[in-house]
Amino acid sequence: MPEQSRQKQEVLIVTGMSGAGRSTVGNALEDLDWYVVDNLPPQMLRPLVELADKAGSNLPKIAAVVDVRGRDFFENLQEIIQSMPDETVVRVLFLDATDASLVRRFESVRRPHPLQGDGTILDGILAERSRMTALRESSDIVVDTSDLNIHQLSTLITEQFAQEDTAGVRLNLMSFGFKYGTPTDADLIADGRFLPNPFWVPELRGHTGMDSDVSDYVLGQPGAMEFVETYAKALEPVLAGYQRENKRHATIAIGCTGGKHRSVALTEELATRLEKLPGVVVRIKHRDFGRE
Repeated sequence: MPEQSRQKQEVLIVTGMSGAGRSTVGNALEDLDWYVVDNLPPQMLRPLVELADKAGSNLPKIAAVVDVRGRDFFENLQEIIQSMPDETVVRVLFLDATDASLVRRFESVRRPHPLQGDGTILDGILAERSRMTALRESSDIVVDTSDLNIHQLSTLITEQFAQEDTAGVRLNLMSFGFKYGTPTDADLIADGRFLPNPFWVPELRGHTGMDSDVSDYVLGQPGAMEFVETYAKALEPVLAGYQRENKRHATIAIGCTGGKHRSVALTEELATRLEKLPGVVVRIKHRDFGRE
């Protein structure tokens, strides 16, 4: 009889900026029954996978926290990832945050940055960011934790990984305001500022894109529905390709000036179309609600 095909070993590399929440993510993954190894030298990844492979049908999902604490060992991480066996599915989760957020976190715990040496905390952050640029660009998932506390980050990780086997892609649709900066963890960004701004309509200013009067106004403008329908159609092959390439998480962001009216209405309308696609689970986040 032919040998029964075996489930592929899954390995999640948790990395990113020091102070961005790696320990919190590791704890959340442990709660989801992942086998988590902290501060693992990249050279130990392959032996760890081979050890897990001996578990046979009980292969655990492995999460390895790898970062600059590994010093010289860390430099070969990307090369080691590329050399992993074909039967192993390797993904990289990169945690990021703004320099200001990281400085505040290090100051609050009164600990030095691992790369600051005789310099300042910011010196260490800038040195680490320079070393991390290529890895961040090649990561499968990027999460910006600047505005998240440890409980919110744990919830985010739980939502993204708890039921990922039931969906080809877990899609985060995010509205945001350009005046507050573009989201650093977005895979794709669209601009809703081509539409008239309800902020300048007195009776709509105090409402949001979640309200029917604002939504009707935004979606009733020339080009609005054409944008939503065309963009949704253009995303179909992208999301199908993500599933083929085993990219299980994606973030698509739509911005307007303040993230309160146009981007919210467009995001909600786009979600109604994308959630009908096979293998796609949609989660909506309005990043800048309440900031105006």
